[in-house]
Amino acid sequence: MDFKGKTVIVTGAGKGIGRVAARLLADRGASIVGMSRTLDELAGLPEETGARVIAADFADAASVRGAMKEAGTADYLVNCAGINVLETVLDMTDAGCDAVLNINLRAALIVAQEFARARVEAGGGGAIVNITSIAGHRGFPEHVCYAASKAGLEGATRVMAKELGPHGIRVVALAPTITMTELAAEAWSDPVKSEPMMVRHPVGRFAEPDDIARAIAMLLSDDAAMVTGSVLSVDGGFLAV
Repeated sequence: MDFKGKTVIVTGAGKGIGRVAARLLADRGASIVGMSRTLDELAGLPEETGARVIAADFADAASVRGAMKEAGTADYLVNCAGINVLETVLDMTDAGCDAVLNINLRAALIVAQEFARARVEAGGGGAIVNITSIAGHRGFPEHVCYAASKAGLEGATRVMAKELGPHGIRVVALAPTITMTELAAEAWSDPVKSEPMMVRHPVGRFAEPDDIARAIAMLLSDDAAMVTGSVLSVDGGFLAV
């Protein structure tokens, strides 16, 4: 999985899975274009990876399109930017729903569209990995809009694979389980909350960001040349039991 001479756009590169994926891909030779909400979130990434960094408000369609125009043509895309607003069905707010759907779904579609347009103009080829979630497959309390956004992105992944395949562009979704970013580690530090979830993972642990980053690299690489339109669950067996 050598990415020398290849350029990868990574959204959500300021922290969590996106940051670790940017580092891993850079370590394997890729030139990184990292995007996040603010340049402050991206601080240090150029020094760590040699990345070019771009700030984009993923809740604003025009900002996302402008950022992708600035990014230019790349070989690969990792659609990782996302948020969650914890609300039940009964307590769901317009503001919370709009924020989650606009950032997790609409922005991801715009980023993929602009990436694909540039790839087609350049002659085709390349790959997109859309980061979704096991929340799109199982019902978790207070995740109604998040689940809708991630399930929607998986449906869109299949359409993209169908439409972009003739241009040599592969599109896949990667659905992680709970991944121990700094934010998640804090949220799941209470054993009373974490143990009922932990026991449903046959491997006996939650994922680390590096687990997800390595799977991203695999899906982008030529080793996955026949993989498109698929959803890879990187979940330690959670969905299997």
